Parts: sequence; C-alpha cells; structure tokens
Amino acid sequence: MSVIELTIIILIGSYFAGLLGSLTGLGGGFVIIPLFTLFLHIDIHYAIGASLITVIATSSGAAAAYLKEGITNMRLGMFLEIATTTGAMFGAILAIYMPTNYIAILFGLLLILSALMSVRKKREHIVQRKSYLAKKLNLNSNYPTADGPVEYSVTNVGGGFGMMLFAGLISGLLGIGSGALKVVAMDGIMRIPFKVSTTTSNFMIGVTAAASAVVYLQRGYIEPALSMPVVIGVLIGAFTGSKILVRSTSANWIRVVFSIVISVIALQMIYNGVTHKL
Repeated sequence: MSVIELTIIILIGSYFAGLLGSLTGLGGGFVIIPLFTLFLHIDIHYAIGASLITVIATSSGAAAAYLKEGITNMRLGMFLEIATTTGAMFGAILAIYMPTNYIAILFGLLLILSALMSVRKKREHIVQRKSYLAKKLNLNSNYPTADGPVEYSVTNVGGGFGMMLFAGLISGLLGIGSGALKVVAMDGIMRIPFKVSTTTSNFMIGVTAAASAVVYLQRGYIEPALSMPVVIGVLIGAFTGSKILVRSTSANWIRVVFSIVISVIALQMIYNGVTHKL
C-alpha cells in the first residue's frame, strides 16, 4: 500500500469516526483503533496514540458548536474533568506495561458497552430534588428547546465524580474518550438530560485525552504521519455531526447502524486478543 492510499483510507475512516463520535458523545477512538489494528495492521500502541489525537480533535470540533448553542454544562464539565484527567494519567502509564492482547480484549468489551449505550432508550431526566453539593458548586443549569429553556438539577454529585475517575482510567488505558462511561455517569447517575450529557461528554473528552497523550508522546507512540490525516478527517466529521445533532430531534437510524458496526468490530477485537493476533 502506498503512502497516498494509506492517507486516503485514514482520512475517510477518520471522517466517520468524527461524525459518529460527535453524534453519540462517545469520541472517535472506537473507529480509529480497529481501523489501525484490524485493517491496517498497525501496532496498537501507535493506534492508541493516534486515537488520543482523534479524541482531542473530535472534542474541539464539536464542543465549540454545542457551547454556542448553550446546551453544554461547562461548569459541570470542568468540575468532572478533575476526576477524568487524574484517572487518565494513571491509565496511560498502566497501558505502557499491559500486554497488547489484554488491551484488545478490554477494548472490545468497551465497544459492546458503547453499542448498548447508543441504542438504549433515552429519557430526559428533569430532576426536581435539589442536591446540596450541586447547589454549592452551582452545577444546576438549563438548556434551550423549541418551547424555551428547560431547567434541570444535578444529583448524586459524589457518585458521578467516582464514575468519572474510572472513565478517565479507561480513557488513558485504551486511548478512547470513554464517552460511554461519561454518559452513564451524567445521564444514569447524576440524572442529567441526555442531550446535555452527550454534549458535555464531548466537551470533556478532549481534556481527558490530552492528559493521557502526554504519556504516549513521551514514549514515542504518537506518530505525526498517522496523526495528521486523522485530525483533518475527524475535525470535518465532528463539525458535520454537531450540525446534525443541533438541528435534528432524532438520529436513531445513525445510532442503530453505529451499534451494529461496532458490535461486529468488537467481536473481532476480542477474537484477535484471545488468539494473540494483536
């Protein structure tokens, strides 16, 4: 395969990674890592390094649009980033010494979780019960709708913070945004409306990835020749996805296709990990 062919393949794959990552709030690493390891046969540590750059680009491309629309809870995101960046640093260090086949198996399991998160029924939680900690930290907010702003309250701040520590650890270990775990923490534990959870996850994943990327950069696992087309493709895809999500009330068909594709990829990752092919 020539350099031009490789670059074109990475550009196309990165575009879809950015598009799906922006629409689901799960980051683009779930597409980039299988693309590099299963189809291009690139070492998984270099794939993780490129994926971290992907996650940063996805977050940068989508977060600006969501912030402009007033959907993202930036104060909550910055508070939870304390947990995710701490976990990400430890996860990145652990990944350097963990066997690659274990990483592949764990990544496959996370892909399946991401697929389930993507297609499950979404409910808009409007919590009336006030949390003392959320009030003191000024985490409660509102988001715009066609009928005007909708107020919501944040609950179980401690539980969400703990889940974010684990999400950061997984992010640093696998080189993904761990958006599935972030959405679980905000939507399921802290009872935040799903649209706010998704957009706030997009805002956070870039900071989490940047913390782990430092470790991979020091180890020489971030290759500019691979990262450059990844960043370009992902930025374009993330921008496209943010426009679709803001203007559309439903993207269920995209989520169904996404879940089917990554479930197949997940099984391939687990199989290759078990058989020591990665």
